[in-house]
Amino acid sequence: MTITMGGKSIILRLELQTEQIHFGQLITVITESGGDVVAIDVIQTGANWTVRDITVTAMEQAQLDKITARIKDLAGVRLVHVSDRTFLLHLGGKIEMKPKSPIQNRDDLSRVYTPDVARVCMAIHENPDNAYKLTIKRNTVAVVSDGSAVLGLGNIGPYAAMPVMEGKAMLFKQFADVDAIPICLSTQSTDKIVETIKHLAPAFGGINLEDISSPRCFEIEERLRNELDIPVFHDDQHGTAVVLYAGLINALKVVGKRIEDAKVVVCGIGAAGIACSNILLAAGVKELIGVDREGALVSTADYANPMWNGYAQRTNPNKREGSLHDIIDGADVFIGLSAGGVLKRADVERMAEQPIVFVMANPTPEIHPDEIEDIAGVIATGRSDFPNQINNVLCFPGIFRAALDCQAAVINEEMKLAASTAIASVILPQELNKLYIIPSVFNQEVVRRIREVVIRAAIQTGVARRIPREFR
Repeated sequence: MTITMGGKSIILRLELQTEQIHFGQLITVITESGGDVVAIDVIQTGANWTVRDITVTAMEQAQLDKITARIKDLAGVRLVHVSDRTFLLHLGGKIEMKPKSPIQNRDDLSRVYTPDVARVCMAIHENPDNAYKLTIKRNTVAVVSDGSAVLGLGNIGPYAAMPVMEGKAMLFKQFADVDAIPICLSTQSTDKIVETIKHLAPAFGGINLEDISSPRCFEIEERLRNELDIPVFHDDQHGTAVVLYAGLINALKVVGKRIEDAKVVVCGIGAAGIACSNILLAAGVKELIGVDREGALVSTADYANPMWNGYAQRTNPNKREGSLHDIIDGADVFIGLSAGGVLKRADVERMAEQPIVFVMANPTPEIHPDEIEDIAGVIATGRSDFPNQINNVLCFPGIFRAALDCQAAVINEEMKLAASTAIASVILPQELNKLYIIPSVFNQEVVRRIREVVIRAAIQTGVARRIPREFR
């Protein structure tokens, strides 16, 4: 029996004693408990017994629990096992390594390994740049985490973080044909993480940092950017920022406002909040105010978090003080990267006309979109079940595709801004509306457009070490 629960799938295999229970009784129990039977598979059968998998859909976890409990209580039914289809997808991991060319004879073996491989080794020894031509470095990214800030789960450690990093590697490959290796480190020491990644770097063309807690993530990224000659990109910071700005470009078009005139309030000044603020300031926002637990960050205060002190120096030009509910008055844009429920309808009512509201806390946004649908000019979330999802998948495959193809030394601010513009440009003017400001992650134009403009930005800013033929 497969039960699909809002993206979750459960398989229950049942052995039925046909003399004790009729199949119709089982169906009645399922439907009464909130499930819908959509398919039946017979696995085995005997004279007076049968083993079946039955596909059932349901909407809520409570219905799943009720169905399972009632089935266990039925006479003549044995629950053989319970398998989650998501778990089945992860059995043995989600990715694998395959050779590009099969080894079919002794001659093949001698060329890919000893003795002929020695000539390739010496070619790289004599000119290390040949590693980009003759090894996987040319097309491979390390997806590195310490498991300290995984999704909304928190500090769950390196083993539990691996499924997320494997998933990231799958997205790199599917969307941009970038080979990615998941690496989870058994340390949360900043020094050890930096040292380890530096030792691993020769094998890779780029480093994607993932799910590393703030504020450690800032120092780790900064040190690696300074000490490595390959791009280092913390996706939780910069990926979020790039896609958010792409959405804001189009949202401002929908409501007829200019970015330099907009008052922007950013709620939640962690890694993503700081990165989003930085890209918006670089894009031309003049009045940006960050709000966190202590209220609006202001340059006259001294914060225990050193990142907040630097942030306050370059934001809140009018030195406004107070809580979110004080600061939100007259704002054109609200960007939420904090927690569910912190924004109220009354707050949105006090914003400027046609307010843009990006509520990206997951799984519960800062305010439910339905509460403000009638008063907001544009609403975006971090969830896939509402329009305008701000999803990092729109960003990192294309940015790394570009960085690898031009052998960029870094991913700089100009490249990020270019990526945002490319994502926004995928939606044609005649398609643009309040419910469609950001393209689907499955839109095949996204990676192509990002690659083109990011390579051009890398060339123009002098960080590209290779000029692809079509750009010469």
